[in-house]
Amino acid sequence: MDFKQQYQDKLITAKQAAAMVKDGDWVEMGWCVLFPVEFDKELAKRVDELHDVNIRSGVVPLKSQVVEADPNGDHFTYHTWHASGVERGYVNNNKGTFFIPMRYSEVPRYIREYSNKLNIALMQVSPMDKHGNFNFGLSTSHTWAMFEAADKIILEVNENVPVALGGYQNYINIKDVDYIYESNHDMLTLPKASFGEEELRVASHVVDLLHDGDCLQIGIGGLPNAIGSEIAKSDLKDLGVHSEMYVDAFVEMSKVGNITGKKKNRDIGRQTYTFAAGSQELYDFIDHNEELMAAPVDYVNDFKVISSIDNFVSINTAMQVDLWGQISSETVGTRHISGAGGALDFILGAYQSKGGRSIVALSSSRLDKEGNRISNIVPTFAAGTQATAVRSNTHYIATEQGIKNMKGLTTWQATEALIDLAHPDNRDELIKEAEKLGIWRNSNK
Repeated sequence: MDFKQQYQDKLITAKQAAAMVKDGDWVEMGWCVLFPVEFDKELAKRVDELHDVNIRSGVVPLKSQVVEADPNGDHFTYHTWHASGVERGYVNNNKGTFFIPMRYSEVPRYIREYSNKLNIALMQVSPMDKHGNFNFGLSTSHTWAMFEAADKIILEVNENVPVALGGYQNYINIKDVDYIYESNHDMLTLPKASFGEEELRVASHVVDLLHDGDCLQIGIGGLPNAIGSEIAKSDLKDLGVHSEMYVDAFVEMSKVGNITGKKKNRDIGRQTYTFAAGSQELYDFIDHNEELMAAPVDYVNDFKVISSIDNFVSINTAMQVDLWGQISSETVGTRHISGAGGALDFILGAYQSKGGRSIVALSSSRLDKEGNRISNIVPTFAAGTQATAVRSNTHYIATEQGIKNMKGLTTWQATEALIDLAHPDNRDELIKEAEKLGIWRNSNK
């Protein structure tokens, strides 16, 4: 089979690809850093001639030209599976952008069974190899499912996309592709999130709970970076990785020798993940690295898979925790922040693991513009705040004030533990509110 000839037969331009979109179409535009940048630019140029075009994507770290061209949603409706900082702004301020509530592990099934008819699916991929395959391992995620469901499959081939190996459903062959166009722009990168002393104090409590041979899942941001940095400075050894997102913190830990995966009882020796985003250093580390394993999200985030891995430790962050032990990482009131993502998958799976621990970490408080200290541990959630995990799901909660195991606690014991984790400036007010709620005992002070 002449793969090169097939490639040439299917080669078009980004403009021609965008010209295939029709009124009423549903278009899936990849995930995270493999968002098809050139197609986005060309489709935006057609804003005045198209109507009722629905787009899905998620965790996109740049401004979408389609959304920017149509802020009122008169022509395009943009949907995000999980909001990046940019998409958060669109959801909260743009009339044509909406969030899709989901548990990340279920997205492939949503696409196959429950979503609207998918007319076009496209994303960035690495250049074709000698076997006619294009790799999309940086965003294995739900890509196989979206390609299965689409009438047309279009690839944006970028020579700068690293080849992420080791797993399955992380490539597509030229014979299964309808059209290809080339665009060799720089990879989309994320700056390494900064962290300070407060995040390091939270991290120290988390690291104290870890043991040699634990298998880790951590997220992205200043707090997870601080945790990764503290692990890299520790003498922990033979750690494993099974994480929905592969981030720079894992690279740091790998390079100093904390991670070997030798103690994993599943995917032994492999660092398993479903998508990756971060610095160019991270992409260089991933490229053709057989130690890593890019797999679809309905495997990586399946809580049955997670729970089958001994000594699994999930480390997730939250926006707020209420005195009942509920966790929210999605909204503050009606203001959208990110999404449920895989938090619940890992909270449930880690606790069910033999020797497993589920940790939710957050700063106890924040300062508003006037310098007032606002507690992130609240009596009850404000109206509209979505609970990502309910109180019966919660295992460990960590702040810079300490770490507490919430399992088995009564409501008043949980309240006492959480107030201990709150900033000292906020504790007296929290006690007053707990008394009003009937979850504070007079003997506690």
